[in-house]
Amino acid sequence: MRMLEPDEIEPLATGAWILGAGGGGSPYDGFLNLRRLCRDGVGIPLMDPGELDDDDLVVAVATMGAPLVGRERLADPELSVKPVRALEDYLGRRFQAVMPVEIGGGNGLEPFLVAAVTGLPVVDADAMGRAFPEAQMTSFSIHGLPMFPMALGDVRDNAVIVTRAASWTWMERLSRAVCTALGSTAPTAKAPRTGREVKDCAILGSVTRALRIGRTVRDARARHDDPVAAVLEAEGGRLLFSGKVVDVDRRATAGFLRGGAALDGVEGDAGSRFEVDFQNEYLIGRRDGDAAVMTPDIICLMDAESGEAVGTETLRYGQRIGVAALPAPPILSTPEGLEVVGPRAFGYDIDYRSAFAEG
Repeated sequence: MRMLEPDEIEPLATGAWILGAGGGGSPYDGFLNLRRLCRDGVGIPLMDPGELDDDDLVVAVATMGAPLVGRERLADPELSVKPVRALEDYLGRRFQAVMPVEIGGGNGLEPFLVAAVTGLPVVDADAMGRAFPEAQMTSFSIHGLPMFPMALGDVRDNAVIVTRAASWTWMERLSRAVCTALGSTAPTAKAPRTGREVKDCAILGSVTRALRIGRTVRDARARHDDPVAAVLEAEGGRLLFSGKVVDVDRRATAGFLRGGAALDGVEGDAGSRFEVDFQNEYLIGRRDGDAAVMTPDIICLMDAESGEAVGTETLRYGQRIGVAALPAPPILSTPEGLEVVGPRAFGYDIDYRSAFAEG
């Protein structure tokens, strides 16, 4: 176990935003909170999953809802802790560690906010290796682990615990309905996990990957190199398109941010058009009408100059964008994984084809 260093907060936020595939919420608010807490002398332990005892109880946290709403209703560390305490009260047990449900976006930083308030260590793991929009889209679901109980809270004096659900899909429906009633954004504490379950079923090393990506961007900027190219080289990614945003269709509905965007090509991609669909996260990208990348590959829209991720809620006309793909954790592209996070899970009647496939 080691302490998160103050100079790691910015790389963590940068890397988590890129791994968010457009979703997970902007990490900027969490970055500011963490920086303030570290300046105030608050230490945040980071724990290797192997350090967990098998019977340790771990809480996975995330903010649920539409990213656009999250930008309007900023949270604080105490709010993120509310569903954790509610779940502890329900279970009659205290947690020994906290982890992100998804390393992507602001949700990658949320466990660090919980840790700063509670003193719990953050486990270097998550359940997505990126961000996904729905509660069942996790490695825990793919492994068939139970999905309840789960707690949600809000800025008022509301806390809701879903004690049972018939399936992961039903847990998504029930918790989404509660989230919508709470204003389409709510901090959550997911079903508790044992240390053994985390070691066997989580995606390990995801915090380390976010830190590595963030450092790659930072170092490329310092060298005045292309940060997008640096990330793709370091992470085995692919640049799919370079373009300018010419159209954005975006709407918040039923607790999600849905829509799409179109980019016209520049430089070597001039004369072509690239279109992306999203449901909180980027789901599929088409070049001149043909699918070029799709979930679960991590579809990243990155600012061509800074290398910063561009989220689905921050897309705007005129942005110069590099559309990139990063490899997803292998479990997501297994037959069991594709049932949960592949194109058909989002209503696309196409078979998954990796952007990294030959031919």
